[in-house]
Amino acid sequence: MPYLKALLAGALIGVLYVMVRVRSPAPPPVALAGLSGMLLGQAALDAW
Repeated sequence: MPYLKALLAGALIGVLYVMVRVRSPAPPPVALAGLSGMLLGQAALDAW
């Protein structure tokens, strides 16, 4: 359930960014690395 909430929050922010026409502050590879780090960190905390 926390993953679904995070997905919905991310989608909402993405829609708001598109509506306001905000450019992404990070290049795509950097953004993907950050997202991967968040997912790995969450998985590590859940496993611990």
